[in-house]
Amino acid sequence: QVRLVESGGDVVQPGGSLRLSCVASGNIDSVYFIGWYRQPPGKERELVASSFRSGGTLYKAAVKGRFSITRANDKNTVYLQMNSLKPEDTAVYFCNRKLTDGARLDSWGQGTQVTVSS
Repeated sequence: QVRLVESGGDVVQPGGSLRLSCVASGNIDSVYFIGWYRQPPGKERELVASSFRSGGTLYKAAVKGRFSITRANDKNTVYLQMNSLKPEDTAVYFCNRKLTDGARLDSWGQGTQVTVSS
């Protein structure tokens, strides 16, 4: 069984910060891809941040410069640091992974709710 557990979501004011955590059931240092996704109310799920085995990262344009994806491999955990939060960042946030480039994503977890509101 594959298990990915997201946590850290909260209600924050615009301009605030949050750090989301994703704990994996297995070690993540050899995983090809781990990413953070989000699904705003009434919209489709979208990829917002990617972390690759090579060490490279990619970000959706709307969050670039504000969000940062990092790893703590010894804890089998990936983080999403979110700064300068905006109301449009409100969404359920999920993490997922691919073991190799050609692999499919793992099953989706429950996600964690982030609400940005004054």
